[in-house]
Amino acid sequence: MNNLEEPILKLLHLALLSTFWGMQFWYIFFTTFVMGYALNRHTHGYIQSRLLPFYHRIASACAFFSLILFELYHPHHQMSDKETFQIFILCACVMAATLNSHYFGAMTWEIMADMHLIEQSWGMSKNIWLSASSEAYDKLSQSNSEYKRLSYQLWFYHWLSSLCNLCCLICNSCSMYYLAQNFCAL
Repeated sequence: MNNLEEPILKLLHLALLSTFWGMQFWYIFFTTFVMGYALNRHTHGYIQSRLLPFYHRIASACAFFSLILFELYHPHHQMSDKETFQIFILCACVMAATLNSHYFGAMTWEIMADMHLIEQSWGMSKNIWLSASSEAYDKLSQSNSEYKRLSYQLWFYHWLSSLCNLCCLICNSCSMYYLAQNFCAL
């Protein structure tokens, strides 16, 4: 690799990593809570069903290309233990992002759409998500076994999706820390 290519690859790696990290913080800590307190459940679900597929695809692409770029300027035979750990962290991030994008996220959206139809048939489409009374939803769960089953499935897949998001956030934070430690050597 010549002297001109290496800085460009490192800059691309930093740009992809910081883009993914910023997206995660914005999605996890801001968007979810702001939309949850301001929008009704179904509007919130509709927006998430449109945005999250893009978020997950972009996250998977950023994780994958970040790993590839890191490997390009760190030959295997010259890697230190820290660089080997960095490769492991980036691989874990790629796996979690891909699993979330292709399976857990998709299952969550499908279940949310099915629940939305049942809630609409019960006239529950105007409730604000995080401030809604849970009594109506508890009553619906007790009287409709399909809704109850979907509620448990949604909780399960949403929990797994959140776990993947947390894994990616931790991996990216470790990668950012590594980059900050080696900023002069970048």
